[in-house]
Amino acid sequence: MRMHQPLLPCMHPDKIEAGCDEAGRGCLAGPVFAAAVILPPNFECDELNDSKQLSEKQRNRLRPFIEEHASCFAVAMCSNEEIDELNILWASVEAMHRALSKLITAPQHILVDGNRFRTYGQVPHTCVVGGDAIYLPVAAASVLAKTYRDEYMSNLAREFPQYDWDHNKGYPTKAHREAIRKYGITAHHRKSFRLLETQFDIDFGQ
Repeated sequence: MRMHQPLLPCMHPDKIEAGCDEAGRGCLAGPVFAAAVILPPNFECDELNDSKQLSEKQRNRLRPFIEEHASCFAVAMCSNEEIDELNILWASVEAMHRALSKLITAPQHILVDGNRFRTYGQVPHTCVVGGDAIYLPVAAASVLAKTYRDEYMSNLAREFPQYDWDHNKGYPTKAHREAIRKYGITAHHRKSFRLLETQFDIDFGQ
């Protein structure tokens, strides 16, 4: 059953259009991942939506479907060290650029989820806030970025089980922050992020 409004196939039907999105901006640990996806004109998938609106089971089911039916796709990342150096916004954009550079077909227009981007070569782009819930290629990129990053963090969790990354994926859950407080940080934590609440936050429940 379709539970959301149908997504639009593209913004410019006369151009080869790549959708871009990232995953992991708000995490305390791990890389930020980004995906770039070009879909064929006849692509249809009623279930596809912003990855945040989908269950983990749905995302994992959609990933191979997108990979099989996309004209081309690519996934890239920026490490936590690069995030600390560039800041999370520009590291996210850099990850998108890296994904775009890996596409076997050069896009003629780029659709970016969000409101900030740096021009990629000579290719025009359009930023769309909430674009992953509006356009199919951006939603597809959202699902790929999220599933690839989740897989990465689940694998990393085997080496650092105390942080529960196979469940929280590096996001600032209470359990994750308590593990940082108890065990300290790893080489995978983002040192430019506030990893622990201040006493003020704890006292006032913020």
